[in-house]
Amino acid sequence: MAKKDKGEVKTNAMRILDRAGVKYEHFSYESDEFIDGAATADKLGLPHDLVYKTLVTVSPDKQYFVFVIPIDAELDLKKCARVSGDKRIELVAVKDLLGITGYIRGGCSPVGMKKAF
Repeated sequence: MAKKDKGEVKTNAMRILDRAGVKYEHFSYESDEFIDGAATADKLGLPHDLVYKTLVTVSPDKQYFVFVIPIDAELDLKKCARVSGDKRIELVAVKDLLGITGYIRGGCSPVGMKKAF
């Protein structure tokens, strides 16, 4: 039996969008280290107002919340806590991100996480 050509490497999010018939454009770039969303947009020649980042937070009782915001914005954790109905929430530690979402820092997508948050 011949091996199937793997072709382009796809993320979970890309496979979900493909199955749903959603058209999207994929961008990639080379990097030896983590760079923030603004630097990524600059590297790809994309306007900042079209690029978003996904941030994952956790409450003291281990409830997770996912926020998608413009790359130039900062997350107001006090406002997020009020919206979530908690007294406080904090960003998930980078070391825990992969286990919680299935994604690494800089590659986190609200589509295709390990669980629905």
